[in-house]
Amino acid sequence: MTLNGTKNSDLHLCAVSGDAGDPLIERAYAAPPRPSRTAFQRDRERIVQARAFRRLAGKTQVFTSRSSDHFRSRLTHTIEVVQIARLVAQALGLNEDLAEVLALVHDIGHPPFGHAGERALDECLKRHGLRFDHNLHALRIVEHFEMRYAAHRGLNLTLGVREGIIKHSHDYTVEQYPVLAPYLLDRRPPLEAQIIDLADEIAYLTADLDDGVESGLLEINHIRQHVDIVDHCFTQVERLHPGIEEKFLFNEAMQLMQNILSDDLIKTTLANARAIGANSLEAVRSHPDRLAVFSPQAEALRQQEKRYLYETLYTCPELSLEHDKAEEVVTALFNFWVAEPEELPANYVEQIESEGLARVVADYIAGMTDSFILLQYAQVKRTVRR
Repeated sequence: MTLNGTKNSDLHLCAVSGDAGDPLIERAYAAPPRPSRTAFQRDRERIVQARAFRRLAGKTQVFTSRSSDHFRSRLTHTIEVVQIARLVAQALGLNEDLAEVLALVHDIGHPPFGHAGERALDECLKRHGLRFDHNLHALRIVEHFEMRYAAHRGLNLTLGVREGIIKHSHDYTVEQYPVLAPYLLDRRPPLEAQIIDLADEIAYLTADLDDGVESGLLEINHIRQHVDIVDHCFTQVERLHPGIEEKFLFNEAMQLMQNILSDDLIKTTLANARAIGANSLEAVRSHPDRLAVFSPQAEALRQQEKRYLYETLYTCPELSLEHDKAEEVVTALFNFWVAEPEELPANYVEQIESEGLARVVADYIAGMTDSFILLQYAQVKRTVRR
């Protein structure tokens, strides 16, 4: 693949090698060698076999109670992010295996009910002087909660994947989070991690419009009137396919929009790396800013669409009712188990002394699927009535 007539594989010098001796393939516990697979390929297998990964199939992306087999779940959204992340990594000459693993694990720390559930859980923890952060919770999952091995807790992932879980979308400081000091907080993440947050943006900006139209909450003409990139893409495909039914043109337009944003991310990241003369991973790590970004033009289009989604979909009356219900469920269960910790499963009760009650309750809730938390809510309501 070429961009502007020049091979863009020159960024392979900035890629994570993953070869023997690379500190980013180190694990907390020794693991027997597997010559047939790279370290990051082995991490991919560990993640897709994890129970927390499978539970993503039962967790909200946007819609909770509005029934359709076609709406995205956290799992199907994750698969779409993987597709985009691999495409971008390949075009830039980066480590595709690492990019894929980071895309697979990027949402594993989300609680039930999407962002509404996360906000409710964070508000509950604030009352106890704590916070809920889905990236940090994801690290707890892969280091502590997943138990698949006889010799240790956790998935024993490579340092490169654990660092990317923390830093792909947010910058933390050692002063605020001293416990994260081993994860190179004074350095920028590799490009493989930097592209994940933007691949996530591309995936959900496309998917949420699609699901919004599928749900009947958004109309294609209204989207075109308020989202410039969609109108541009729709006009393009309409010229190519005159007389075709609107819904098929919209599908084509969504694919074109995804391609435009992906190509922009590739071109802009490449241009930024060349502008600073980046010829090594260290050059990426030491640069004061992230190199993987959209161009100013694409960023303006992204922000316009994101505002539209917030104003017309995420905060619409129908979804607001779902969010209110989600917050009610999460808050009620959190308060119940804080007041009645003996009602928690035994393995969670055992952790209260070391982790603190509020954190243990939050950990229990965060691991639930939408259906399981509603079942727990119904059971607790019956218990309280008695």
